[in-house]
Amino acid sequence: MTERTSQAAAVRLAVLLGGAGVLHFTTPQFFDMQVPRALPGNARTYTQVSGVAELAVAASLAVPRTRRIGGALAAALFVAVFPANIDMARRYVTSPKTSPVAKAAVLARLPLQIPLVTEALKARRNAP
Repeated sequence: MTERTSQAAAVRLAVLLGGAGVLHFTTPQFFDMQVPRALPGNARTYTQVSGVAELAVAASLAVPRTRRIGGALAAALFVAVFPANIDMARRYVTSPKTSPVAKAAVLARLPLQIPLVTEALKARRNAP
């Protein structure tokens, strides 16, 4: 495997997480509604903290010297947010206001965590 190929997973995740991290601050309302209502405090605080976390993990993946830890942190982040994704899916599916298309989309999103975690572990494993 070439060095360029081994960096591909890290670069893809860095772009994805960096973009998502920026969106946490430019369109926070979208992320606020994803915060489980059972969590104490203000949803915006969780949105901002998770945005900072995504930006920090993206940066750690982008820098070869910190890529190994970045891959591990990315995998942990994807696992950590999964319960919130399940909660959001539950709320969408049980809401009579949510369209069938939105319900299908939110359910289809859940299994996408698996390739994200495997890509993060690949980035960790292939780090220089």
